[in-house]
Amino acid sequence: MAFHLRSASAPSSPRSNKVDVEEQLQTLKATISASSSTIGTMCNGLTKLGEVYNCIGELLCLPSSQVMQQRKAVEQELERSLVLLDLCNAMQENFGELKEIILNVQLALKRGDDEAVQAKVQSYIRLAKKAQKQFKKTSKKSTAAEPESCKVIELLSEAREVAISMLESSMHLLSKQIAVPSSSKWSLISMAIQKRRIICEEEQLQELEFDIIDLENGVETLFRTLIQSRVSLLNTLSL
Repeated sequence: MAFHLRSASAPSSPRSNKVDVEEQLQTLKATISASSSTIGTMCNGLTKLGEVYNCIGELLCLPSSQVMQQRKAVEQELERSLVLLDLCNAMQENFGELKEIILNVQLALKRGDDEAVQAKVQSYIRLAKKAQKQFKKTSKKSTAAEPESCKVIELLSEAREVAISMLESSMHLLSKQIAVPSSSKWSLISMAIQKRRIICEEEQLQELEFDIIDLENGVETLFRTLIQSRVSLLNTLSL
């Protein structure tokens, strides 16, 4: 799915920039809800979301943004944005644990320890599901902007909700990415076939590890962008 944001150097009105951001947020929402979504599309979405935040940051600096007249709305958005930052931190911790489990699965596969493989796979699934539950619990603390808020604050609020949905969808996709044959299935095939299947499983696990690393990088970039967004909001309070 293609994304197109106007170049910062291209002449455009604040109104057209706001329309661009709204369109991109709608496109990202469609990406998240699409049944064909993959880890790759989520990583791409995180990158595009960072660009959206940068564009909103430019709008914040415009005199026409009306942000300076809405101190309460700015303070509320600053408070709500902390929820998203907490979720990013939690995801980074989960990524580290998931990568460690994958490493243990790979070692167990090389040893031919079927029971250990199954146990570690179940640990991965439990951790991913636990992270999803924690995610939903934490995300409930994030609420939309007040109806009377200016447009730029509304865009920040919408971007925050899109980010939360994207992170939650990413964790859901990760929970579906791992599957290893049960011990009973392994016992029905010859040693030669088992060896080939082990190689196949190791390759799949490595791909999963790369997916997690890509997401990890995407979330880290988003985190830094969110920090910059908060700085821009704080600056409006000091004007």
